[in-house]
Amino acid sequence: MSSFSLSRRNRKTASAVAILAASALVLSGCAAATENFGPDADGNLNLSIGTALPQTGSLAFLGPPEEAGVSLAIADVNSADKGIQIEVLWGDSGDTTNNAWETEVPRLLNAGVQAIIGAASSGVSLKFIDQVVGKGVIHFSPANTSPAFATYDDKDLYFRTAPSDALQGEVLGNLLSADGHETVSMIVQNDPYGTGLADATKATFEAGGGTVLNAPLFNSGDTNFTAQIEEVLAGGPDAIVLITFDEAKIILPELISQFEAKNIYLVDGNLAQYGDDFEPGALEGIQGTKPGPVNPDAAVTFNQRVEDHWVAEGNPTLGGEYTYADGSYDAVILLALAALAAQSTKGVDVAAKLVEVSGGSGGGTKCDSFATCADIILGGGVADYDGITGPITYDAKGEVTAAKVDVYVYGNDNTYALKQ
Repeated sequence: MSSFSLSRRNRKTASAVAILAASALVLSGCAAATENFGPDADGNLNLSIGTALPQTGSLAFLGPPEEAGVSLAIADVNSADKGIQIEVLWGDSGDTTNNAWETEVPRLLNAGVQAIIGAASSGVSLKFIDQVVGKGVIHFSPANTSPAFATYDDKDLYFRTAPSDALQGEVLGNLLSADGHETVSMIVQNDPYGTGLADATKATFEAGGGTVLNAPLFNSGDTNFTAQIEEVLAGGPDAIVLITFDEAKIILPELISQFEAKNIYLVDGNLAQYGDDFEPGALEGIQGTKPGPVNPDAAVTFNQRVEDHWVAEGNPTLGGEYTYADGSYDAVILLALAALAAQSTKGVDVAAKLVEVSGGSGGGTKCDSFATCADIILGGGVADYDGITGPITYDAKGEVTAAKVDVYVYGNDNTYALKQ
């Protein structure tokens, strides 16, 4: 366990799964991984997962909700007592500037985890995916959206709960057209996430008759964006799209001083509850897109559960930031169900059942919680889990085939809400 993780959660280290089942406490990274992938003497499968989620770096604002989703899912699985218990080893993915993953991912693999949840950044995941799948370990991201993963040689061990940015780009491109914009410029992060989303947005917008004037790139770690801002303002675009991570906090003040906020568009990588980070009303009217739950009412209930659980574990409030908490939760539930269906926690065995329990094969019975799905499996049936994120329904490549991208808008308090 990193010292950062310990100090942030103020949790005691424990090695007994029974303690984790009662309170979802963080387990020690020193716990030896078992080589027995089948049920133990008590009839329980013991699944060990690691997380490589952003505790530091340009997506650190997504770390708490993603870790909260993982923590809640583990608590739900363990308390259900359906023949599987999960232990977790928390880790930091960082970003492509601080490269925290370079030490964290080997640490997780050396501890013997059977699956790694993370990273949030597509660019970071592409840095370590070969290490993970090369060890026969499942690489499962709640937030990777780069289209590059759809054709990646991942040994059938990579999965994600977020849809490809081919979908988000289509939604964003159509939104720009629907809002009456004819010319658009973009500031684009120079990595697989940024360029992939930019390409998808451009293709849809231009197919609808629009024109992308300029799309200057920047690299992770850059702190001065004056040149990119000057370039996107050249030619007088109707709208400007920022495809960034938290660099948006640097870009927006300078951009808003020269360009009307209501014609600025954000994406999932920078759609955050900024609040007091800006003067009141500074972001009012800005719109953004990100994958959203199919059932918004159920998402409200889920978000409250995540908040209550996270705070009860001794963590600070999530402050209304729940981005990808649902995807993290669903990832853990799917892993647990697949292990139960396989009656094994070995990575390749669990991966072989993930398509089935998502509803992508097997003609299973629909269910929407771990406990009800587990009962179906334990009764000899096939479960088709419909999660908080949606039906999921993986294809043979582990790609989500049923998903939704929502449009959000900022109010006077610099926080966003679903556009009505």
